Amino acid sequence: MEEIKPTTVPRVFRQTVERYGDRAAMRRKAFGLWQDISWNDFARTTDRVAAALMDMGLTPGDRVSIIGDNCPEWVMADMGIQCAGGVSVGVYATNAWPQVQYVVENSDSVFFFIENEEQLDKWLRFRDKVPALKKVIVWDTEGLRDFSDPLLMTFAALVDHGASVLAGQPDLVESRASMVSPDDLSVLIYTSGTTGPPKGAMLSHGNVTWMARAVAVDNAIYDTDEVLSFLPLCHIFERLFSVFAHLTHGYTVNFVEKLDTVTENMKEISPTVGYAVPRIWEKYYSAITIRMSDATGFKRLVYNAALAVGRKRASLMMDFKPVCGTLAAAYGLAYWVVFRKLKQRMGFDRLRVAYSGAAPISPDVLAFFQSIGVNLIEGYGQTEGTGVSTISPIGKVRFGTVGPALPGTEIRIAKDGEILVRSPGVFQGYFKNPGATAETICDGWLHSGDVGELDAHGYLKITDRKKDIIVTAGGKNITPQYIENKLKASLYINDAVVIGDRRKYLTSLVMIDEDNVVKYAQDHKVQFSTYKDLTGSDAIRALIQAEVNRVNETLARVENIRKFNILPKKLYEEDGEVTPTMKVKRKFVNEAFSDLIESMYK
Repeated sequence: MEEIKPTTVPRVFRQTVERYGDRAAMRRKAFGLWQDISWNDFARTTDRVAAALMDMGLTPGDRVSIIGDNCPEWVMADMGIQCAGGVSVGVYATNAWPQVQYVVENSDSVFFFIENEEQLDKWLRFRDKVPALKKVIVWDTEGLRDFSDPLLMTFAALVDHGASVLAGQPDLVESRASMVSPDDLSVLIYTSGTTGPPKGAMLSHGNVTWMARAVAVDNAIYDTDEVLSFLPLCHIFERLFSVFAHLTHGYTVNFVEKLDTVTENMKEISPTVGYAVPRIWEKYYSAITIRMSDATGFKRLVYNAALAVGRKRASLMMDFKPVCGTLAAAYGLAYWVVFRKLKQRMGFDRLRVAYSGAAPISPDVLAFFQSIGVNLIEGYGQTEGTGVSTISPIGKVRFGTVGPALPGTEIRIAKDGEILVRSPGVFQGYFKNPGATAETICDGWLHSGDVGELDAHGYLKITDRKKDIIVTAGGKNITPQYIENKLKASLYINDAVVIGDRRKYLTSLVMIDEDNVVKYAQDHKVQFSTYKDLTGSDAIRALIQAEVNRVNETLARVENIRKFNILPKKLYEEDGEVTPTMKVKRKFVNEAFSDLIESMYK
């Protein structure tokens, strides 16, 4: 691989604007129509935001927080901050006000961009506890027409102020942007805090611009590509596609109207590159399976026959084995008759490649999408490594692995099985936390906290989180993630937490897939009135028992789930029960449902 030279976000941004000018950089839907925002318009607003912030006192290295759903204003604020030499700090829109206060306070933010009245209310709860804030800028003013505060100004007013500043100092932003170096901080990305308070990972301009180019070495990204932006922008996974790779490769980012319209917007845009966390892909998988179960007998017969052909072809390809002419012809027929229409209905008909990341995905789900002709690839990485450490090249995917090391990246397995990573993407450390930094980076190697192994082809297999490995009372080492992934492959199980550390046998807390279980209950005349009634039903317990039995048949006896309990309530991010990427917080579950756990060992 040709060496990727370090550069900065403002420099990459300026080059792309000069190259593409009036082409569409972003799209948003308003009044029922998708509206283009050109690269020139993007740059014009960004420069005005940067000029206004500089005029109001932003100095190089200052932190600025942003909270809100994905939209052009979020990205324009992000770019304006960085072009002014500042450090952009994303905050999850779903965070409760104490969590928002923590990030704004911990990052020493001097400005705060907020989306709307809902986010403004959060700021008002801790307004007097963050005296370092110079201004709070709101971009959606609905419901705020009559509200005034000396610290508050609108995004439109900020842009107008920036325009007047640039009228007198046209080279102001360019001068500041040219001073930014690859070693300067680009963003602070706060980890989701599954085991404690979030930590601010410091990513430099060199980190993020290197990663934006490295991910496209084996899996090409084109300026004609289109993506759909809906994962949280403050997470490295979405930031990589909606900002850093976007600026580098010049494709178009389409922002969903709201999270409830993702499937509808997917059909309208039909992106060429897709990406999502495992739960999204699992939802698509279960929706297709349930829909086919309601189809006519003939349609089910045709679908199952096509799927059998697809699975056989995928298993050969994923094992690097040739596909014979007969099977290739059979798959061509299956694709034309079944899979082509199925992909069109989902908005996947133009999808060249799709990625799953941020959490482990069930191999069964990956196999399903590869079988129907959706090139779904699992990647692996963490915020501290700028998002990606391994990824499979298109056409060279191996089930059960997360691919080989990204070009320019080294992977090493420590004596205790921990995965170590070294690359230009490894972060500079945790903000104001040298102790945690020293524990995570040793001699340039990032200690991932994950346990894994490399196969003969150099493909990495993730075993589990180092801290999650269970040692039973009998001294057996169990990797719960492997078992949980098998359970989550069920249409009726949304998530599962395997318990058993220092215990005589394994148990599990199960979170049901509400949509599919409700449909099952309706089809089988199971009566219920509340979610708790549903999860407590004998019929639903028998349903989940059958799914657990099915998984147990594929496991060693010591790995069998002997007992389980269904959680009687749904888990919510707002309550701190799951992360923004939909990972269950084990510590919370173990504490909150300790009675349910203990009942399985009495």
